Amino acid sequence: MSEEAEVLFEKRGVAGVITLNRPKALNALTLAMVRLIHPKLKEWAADESVQCVIIEGAGEKAFCAGGDIRALHDWGRAGDPSALAFWRDEYRLNTYIKRYPKPFIALMDGINMGGGVGLSVHGSHRVATERLTFAMPETGIGLFPDVGGTFFLPRAPGETGMYLALTGARLKAADAIYAGIADSYVPSGRLETLKDRIAGGAPLHEALKEVAEDEGPAPLAAMQGDISKHFAKGSVSEILASLRADGGEWAAKTAETIETKSPTSTLVAFRQVREGAKLDFEECMKLEFRLINGFIKGHDFYEGVRAVVIDKDQAPKWKPAALAEMRAGDVDSYFAPLGAGELTFD
Repeated sequence: MSEEAEVLFEKRGVAGVITLNRPKALNALTLAMVRLIHPKLKEWAADESVQCVIIEGAGEKAFCAGGDIRALHDWGRAGDPSALAFWRDEYRLNTYIKRYPKPFIALMDGINMGGGVGLSVHGSHRVATERLTFAMPETGIGLFPDVGGTFFLPRAPGETGMYLALTGARLKAADAIYAGIADSYVPSGRLETLKDRIAGGAPLHEALKEVAEDEGPAPLAAMQGDISKHFAKGSVSEILASLRADGGEWAAKTAETIETKSPTSTLVAFRQVREGAKLDFEECMKLEFRLINGFIKGHDFYEGVRAVVIDKDQAPKWKPAALAEMRAGDVDSYFAPLGAGELTFD
């Protein structure tokens, strides 16, 4: 396969290796990549010579910085069905990774956000390096923390998931492990050794034990009391009121951060995390597909991408413009069943 292919596949010993190969675009995920990865995973699941799968990103900057947001913006604006097709196929791939019958090892080395999270966090073994920067920043571009965020965010310790969903806070390795987003810390310089051992047939727990190191203290753990005190509230407005009343610098900055996000996205993300705590994984993915159907018909996603990706003025003009202009019921339609349009799984 050409080195210019967007995704590379290799059988290396007993391992199938997937390499996301768009380093100049921080390995952003395209529809073509999704449609190549899913059938290859099915092929390897049936191949007795493949004992496990490893997924990594090309280059040193990113595992995967997210979906190809500019393409999704342009498709959605034009009414091109490719936009919904991307999310439908992506969510099906996320679900297949979650239920994959063989060990699935994600090497989260570098930036890992949005769509990259969906390719890694649902695997059986999630490896974080010192270069990991994890985030679910979707509310800042008028979307919601998808690719399974509905499932894994509510299952993070305390109210960590709600905090991450509303703020888009960035995590390094120790915090990612604390939050249940990664399992082990391996320095980036030891990843080749890890891959060699896995490909050579070493038991996974032994291979990981050889190269893993202690990740050190997690700042999130130290913040857990404050996070849970504020983010356990019953609405976004109550969370903001609690943060404002705190009087501390962290609480004030956190409130300011939330208030820069799309108000619609913020209300959706709050309800999404609360509902996701009661749903199984496939129900969470079906809910996310309902939500994305609502967002591509709206305003804020296109405005968010304009402000952050296209014009880069970082000054989105949300509609509605402020949380004070909204009520919880304003997002009910996003959660409504789609009938025949519901997400299905093969």
